[in-house]
Amino acid sequence: MDRGVLCQAVALLLVVCSLGPTSLAETVYCDLQPVDSKVTYGMSQVSEGCVAQIPDATLEVHVLFLTFQGDISELKLTLQTSKQGGIRPREVLLILSVNKSIFLKLQAPGIPLQLAYDPKLVIPEALDANTTQLPSFTTKDQLLNWATTKGPIASAAELNDPETILLRLDQASSSPLCILEPQKAMGHTLEWSRKAYAPVRGCRLEGVAGHKEAHILRILPGPEAWPRTVTVKLELNCAWRDTDAAVLILQGPPYVSWLIDANHNMQIWTTGEYSLKIFPDRINPGFQLPNTTQGLLGEARRLNASVVASFVELPLTSDVSLKTHSCGSGLQPSPTPVEITTANKGCNQELLLTLIQPKCSSDGMTLVLKKDLISTLLCTITSLTFWDSSCQAEETEDEFVLSSGYSSCGMEVMENVVSNEVVIRLLSSSSPQRRKVQCINMDNLSLQLGLYLSPHFLQASNTIELGQQGFVQVSVSPSIPELKIQLESCQLNLGPDMEIVELIQGQEAKSSCVSLLSPSPSGDIRFSFLLRGYMVPMPTTGILSCSVTMHPRIRSLEVHKTVSMRLNIVSAGLPDKGLVLPAVLGITFGAFLIGALLTAALWYIYSHTRHPGKREPVVAVAAPASSESSSTNHSIGSTQSTPCSTSSMA
Repeated sequence: MDRGVLCQAVALLLVVCSLGPTSLAETVYCDLQPVDSKVTYGMSQVSEGCVAQIPDATLEVHVLFLTFQGDISELKLTLQTSKQGGIRPREVLLILSVNKSIFLKLQAPGIPLQLAYDPKLVIPEALDANTTQLPSFTTKDQLLNWATTKGPIASAAELNDPETILLRLDQASSSPLCILEPQKAMGHTLEWSRKAYAPVRGCRLEGVAGHKEAHILRILPGPEAWPRTVTVKLELNCAWRDTDAAVLILQGPPYVSWLIDANHNMQIWTTGEYSLKIFPDRINPGFQLPNTTQGLLGEARRLNASVVASFVELPLTSDVSLKTHSCGSGLQPSPTPVEITTANKGCNQELLLTLIQPKCSSDGMTLVLKKDLISTLLCTITSLTFWDSSCQAEETEDEFVLSSGYSSCGMEVMENVVSNEVVIRLLSSSSPQRRKVQCINMDNLSLQLGLYLSPHFLQASNTIELGQQGFVQVSVSPSIPELKIQLESCQLNLGPDMEIVELIQGQEAKSSCVSLLSPSPSGDIRFSFLLRGYMVPMPTTGILSCSVTMHPRIRSLEVHKTVSMRLNIVSAGLPDKGLVLPAVLGITFGAFLIGALLTAALWYIYSHTRHPGKREPVVAVAAPASSESSSTNHSIGSTQSTPCSTSSMA
């Protein structure tokens, strides 16, 4: 029996020895340390979010709750929609709620967009969208309730410190309502990337000779397990071209496949199927790989890699880009930890230039730069001037102020557009930064408000009738292509005894009696409204007022203007206004009654004064009267069937 136990012990020892190269080395492969490589990635999972299907809406609402860590950040936001065979995409209202100041670079090609945000926190660059100021809210529920008054919510998401956002307007959800869910995977609807780089680590595998290096990417499982493809772009700065010199190991959940774009030949080991960008239709099968850090390091060693040049763990994502500044063969066995620094250390000149937004007045151009924003960007300004360097900015304790009239400091006047250039000299740069700016000379502009009584806008009028539809046009003369005009609000004041009638508010129609119309061929703003048919007391005059926002398309602050006109209001049936339907009916009925009485009187006289022997049968005389009566009745019947009436218009 002792001999049997001895045989079992020897067998067990042999098994242990055979497993030694993989199991005993689980903890001794290498010591992962930060390396000088950068990885960026996009993901669809958000802190809270929802997506809804709204097929019949003419306007869809998207809400983004954005939280930033720094005092000032830059955000690149892109909206995309699929081709719809020439069908004009529906209007979109995008609501941005931010907690810190941001510079916004927005792209929404071909999308009719309205943008709602807090202008004190969001600094947009070259916007081609209608904008409105976002009211102040203390909770997300309050904002969402306000958003639902504008239209159905198609998507909402909360993001932490985003750098880029891609929002696709093609609705893939089957849910009819957008209800926020924690740790929501937005799928195809939204992809975004963080501001900070993900950590990249590397190490040298002890006991392995040679120069072969491994790049390992591990994708962690997400909350929703639906099939998806992760695009991996790998840029290596190496001189070798040998396929056996590197291996790429991609490990992820079983529902993930891979599309690989690499600038070097290498071995590829993946879980799940993969294809190469140069041959996207050629699908290659995957392998069974470990799902632990030490297991993946062991796989690299099994493939004879002597160096792990990069090891990255990421949440479930859609795009990964890894760039190495040098090959991993230079790694030391025990490297000193490298401090990971974010980009743009030092003065961020690009963001500084986005602060150049001069304010235009009737007599000049003024630019104000706050020193706290400048210091946040780590910039030190040594000189701030116009194109004419003799026009220097005045420096106060908390700001720089650069101002000039339109006839000095190198101002270029072309008709009503005034252009110049702002020159900034920085302590950290030997060459100055320049930004072209524009102002519109408002002294030569005429803002006009016209009332018309037909949708053809042919002849203006200052008189409108109760129950009548009015057509309004807001225009600027002369027309300037560089000037963008937005109608903010319009109202009709009917006097101190009556409430003010709000027609347009926040660039939107206030009631079903008001319609925003397509602009004129020259770009004039147009809308229509229907005046109530009955009012007590009846107004006789009114003041129509409209507020507009104007700003040049090249960087400049907007200008607010208000224009108004006096209207005469008349009631139906007053002189000099023509006959309306009740008057026509009254006159027709009166004429008929008088004619009937006159006919009866004449018949009575005729029947009592003619000679009895010459009388003809009553029937012979009655026939024409009957014909006349029926003709008259037919006339009145057709008048009563007229489809339009004052009451219906009211």
